[in-house]
Amino acid sequence: MTIETTTPGFRTTLAALRLREWPIGPGQATRVLAQFDAEDYHFVVDDRADVHVSSKDGRLYLGYFPEGRPGTDGEGWKIAVTGTADVPGWAASFEPETPAELIAAFVAAVISTSRPAAPYRTTAATMTR
Repeated sequence: MTIETTTPGFRTTLAALRLREWPIGPGQATRVLAQFDAEDYHFVVDDRADVHVSSKDGRLYLGYFPEGRPGTDGEGWKIAVTGTADVPGWAASFEPETPAELIAAFVAAVISTSRPAAPYRTTAATMTR
């Protein structure tokens, strides 16, 4: 059995590969955290230097765990919105190495789609919205 060594194998050019640079590495957490202001959100930095942010109504939570969240398998970011009596909430988790610019875009989308709740009105019979 002979092997033909003069026949070229797979060949391409760098232009044909359309090489791109993709966001990798954790980046700067301040890109995410700077979207929250003290007027609308509570901030806590714990003894591990993990950062916890919650909305004043307590329904939005963001946790940043640079060394990984204790008790999890590599959770670096946790974002959760508490549901209502009628609609369940949701949560999303990301690894510590997820680029902060991607987390910032996700958080910006969550914040931009929130809106003030209608005020409660008390009537003689019930409390309505």
